[in-house]
Amino acid sequence: MAKNNLLTEELNYIGGSKTPTHLHLCTYTPTAVESHDGDTIDDILPHFKSGAMHWIQVHGLKDTEEVRKVCQHFNIGFLTEQDILNSLHLTKIEEHDAYNVVILKLLSPSGESNEYQPQQLCVVQGENYLLTFTENDTDFFDEIYTAIKDNVLNIRSRSSDFLLSVILNSVMTNFMSIISEMEDRLEDLEERLLSPEMEDPTIGDLHAYRRNYRLIKKCVLPLKEQITKLFHSGNSRLLHKANHPFFSDVNDHLQFVLQTLEGCRDLLEALVDMILSGNDRRMNGIMKQLTVVSTIFIPLTFLSGIWGMNFRVMPELEWEYGYLYAWGLMLMTAVGVCIYIRRKKWY
Repeated sequence: MAKNNLLTEELNYIGGSKTPTHLHLCTYTPTAVESHDGDTIDDILPHFKSGAMHWIQVHGLKDTEEVRKVCQHFNIGFLTEQDILNSLHLTKIEEHDAYNVVILKLLSPSGESNEYQPQQLCVVQGENYLLTFTENDTDFFDEIYTAIKDNVLNIRSRSSDFLLSVILNSVMTNFMSIISEMEDRLEDLEERLLSPEMEDPTIGDLHAYRRNYRLIKKCVLPLKEQITKLFHSGNSRLLHKANHPFFSDVNDHLQFVLQTLEGCRDLLEALVDMILSGNDRRMNGIMKQLTVVSTIFIPLTFLSGIWGMNFRVMPELEWEYGYLYAWGLMLMTAVGVCIYIRRKKWY
């Protein structure tokens, strides 16, 4: 039975990852970048620098006490701590007085054909820090870390909300890549259906795509209004107007994902209808063949039934060539029925 989370001070990780909790610190200023690893917050605190931007990546949520220590160091609320540790939490963006919280899903191939595995990403953005919590080790941030080292778009001189927009944009890019690939594969399935030379796909072929569609929709749909609300509300002092265009770009990518998702939904519905229609056509063809065979044999069954009656006086049975005549009549009847069916264009 589920417990009321408002009636307990315990923190429990809700998820299946067994990755040990460890931390990675990226500290940067306009002139320098440093990175440090540690198993606890105490291992990386000595590397904090005044006036620098601190990005702490927490990989693995198994050690809930360590997650609590990280959050308490930055005065993160208890309910946010619970949300971080709940891998089943819905996608959301939440504003607080001293920090903003963004809970997203990252999708990666699960090893099975056309399947994706979700992983929760929780981002906490403060004045001069950014915390990211993931359930497992991931290379998702490698490109962002490289951009920081190369100072792309003068990122090291910008505030934490710019780094937040970069992470959000990377998440949207991940979704764009996945949804575009899914759209291409659905179009290939459509070509297979329309090509008489290729084997038709089945409903089973669409099953994975339908699951992926529902998964992506569940991940991105809640962001439709929340991203716009976040940087248009004017309530958050942590989002500077100078960086609003970057959040607007995130919103543009989100709209692309949503529109492409709608296109995939229409394609899926059309493919299901086409496959069901194709199955109906094949079944109708089979029934037509069986009907033709039955139609041919009905008069033959009638003739054989007549000669199978047990009347004593049946002249045909005494004819010298009666058996041959019977076969001839049956063959002529069968051929006649076939010709009649062809002329009527019933088959």
